[in-house]
Amino acid sequence: MKTLVLLALVGLGAQLVDGSLGMAYGVTSTTLLLAIGTNPALASATIHLAEIGTTLASGVAHWKFGNVDWKVVAKIGVPGALGAFAGATFLSSLSTELAAPVMSLILLTLGAYILVRFTLRGIDRRNLGKPMRSRFLGPLGLVAGFVDATGGGGWGPVGTPAILASGRMEPRKVIGSIDTSEFLVALAASLGFLVALGSQGINFSWVAVLLVGGLIAAPIAAWLVRHIPPRLLGSLVGGMILLTNARTLLRSDWIDAADGTRSLVYAALCLIWAAAVAWSVLEYRKDRAAESADAVAAEAARNAEAAERNVVADLRDEAVVGTQAPGRPSAPTA
Repeated sequence: MKTLVLLALVGLGAQLVDGSLGMAYGVTSTTLLLAIGTNPALASATIHLAEIGTTLASGVAHWKFGNVDWKVVAKIGVPGALGAFAGATFLSSLSTELAAPVMSLILLTLGAYILVRFTLRGIDRRNLGKPMRSRFLGPLGLVAGFVDATGGGGWGPVGTPAILASGRMEPRKVIGSIDTSEFLVALAASLGFLVALGSQGINFSWVAVLLVGGLIAAPIAAWLVRHIPPRLLGSLVGGMILLTNARTLLRSDWIDAADGTRSLVYAALCLIWAAAVAWSVLEYRKDRAAESADAVAAEAARNAEAAERNVVADLRDEAVVGTQAPGRPSAPTA
């Protein structure tokens, strides 16, 4: 019973983070399942079965809050589903020991870029609204889907930073579109696992409690992502990517850092992350104050212009009335 309650809380927390930042549901949930001794393939299958429901709920919530670009969902979701099916089918015969640190290094670089970009520069409005090309989203979805199925998570950590780095979409729409397209990925991965493994060994009570926790958190997360400032959201995502992938790299065979070294690195990254978030909050407040001042000035200018037009109109009306007034009567003739 304690395990089920814990899994429900993990599902709630993981979906709250995933729906707000566009990542971490699979990573968080899979980590717990592996910690209690679950087979990696079964752990990933359990998570993806639960994600069919959570991603559907999350997608609907994001759609209602206006966080979804359906063109992006189609362009990245279909290739993602193909990659996820392939990754799930071949998970038992594929090793991710080499792929994981390579991908983490790439994501670490993207995370640092996003953290610096959104913390110091905010949103680059020049690229917003430009269409995302299929030749970029297709391969991205294929790789992200494959990594997600083979690693028990990765759709968000791969897809979110790559699209954010393009600067063509607001963070809330990136997160909403990634979360919505993840439904296709979860569905395809689940089918792949059922084909490769069957249903034997999958604990459907675990699937159910993870699903319940995620369903509760999905609408809350969709609301949060709409109301969190884009600059702050970018800093939060960048820090999450840095911390998550630094952990993977430090534990990999490439580095295999000692516990003390890992603790120092984590502490340093957390301090940098906290400073970046604090800076983003301060800059957001300054931007809001400047926008308010500009709005007041613009309103005053509009009022002055309207008053000037009214004065001109009044003078014109007086002139018209003056020309139409009856003249003085002429003197009577003899």
